[in-house]
Amino acid sequence: MIINSKTLSAIKKNFISLFDKRFSAADPQWKKVAMKTTSSTASNVYAWLGATTRMREWLGERVIQNLKTHDFTIKNKPFEDTFGVDRDDVEDDNLGTYTPAVELLADDAANFPDELVFGLLKNADSTICYDGQNLVDTDHPVLDENGKEVSVSNSGGGAGNFWCVIDGSKPVMPVIFQMRKEFKFVALDNENDPNVFMNKQFIYGTDGRMNVGAGLWQLIQGSRQELTAANFSERCTAMEKLKGDNGRSLRLKPTLLVVGPSNKEAAKEILEKERNANGETNIHRGAVELLVVPEFG
Repeated sequence: MIINSKTLSAIKKNFISLFDKRFSAADPQWKKVAMKTTSSTASNVYAWLGATTRMREWLGERVIQNLKTHDFTIKNKPFEDTFGVDRDDVEDDNLGTYTPAVELLADDAANFPDELVFGLLKNADSTICYDGQNLVDTDHPVLDENGKEVSVSNSGGGAGNFWCVIDGSKPVMPVIFQMRKEFKFVALDNENDPNVFMNKQFIYGTDGRMNVGAGLWQLIQGSRQELTAANFSERCTAMEKLKGDNGRSLRLKPTLLVVGPSNKEAAKEILEKERNANGETNIHRGAVELLVVPEFG
């Protein structure tokens, strides 16, 4: 193959087509536990996290309810993935061997948000959220019916592999996925580029800017205890009974159980078996959706 701007442009166009097709076909799972926000700066402040008002009967003039604000900031980070194509492979028209490399690049880009989101979630009991406590903690400050601050827990304790119950039905989620710049295919493939002259390589890759942060702790109940029907039920009940400031019912409902491979069989026993170990009807069957992620171990 003769190397010139026309052939290099055709190679790049083919690689972009392969990348985009594979990227679009991916099915990442992060949307089940995280909400996506769009960023246009180096970082975003989420002052509204934890801010709630309450519906009241309209008597007389409107009452402006003051919101509690927080200085919770998520800073964007740059990420990249790059590979090189030997000039000899271009000259010898041996580019078919690079198709898997381009497709793997697309897979990495499409599924990388899963790594970020579930990587944060598995450490929810050591990741600070908007109220200064860990996302999963025993001491979240909440105002009771009398306006007095009390501590509320969304933790089941324990020391094993992390698992959690989530209410994924709300517009906000336990994790925030902040997107500054989407991943896209890029190339350094000019015949006169220094990388071609010095290393005999055309360079291709992808890059983007994004980050994750803790969202609303109210929407997650986490535990490191053994995953049993009793402990699962305890976390679900704790979520359903949870109240916000001033004794307001949050009307939460567990929709998702997230576990790692080590808890997969226990989770299936709880959510899929018709009968429990005692032969009784399994009241938890189909109670929530099951999601297994490798990050949880």
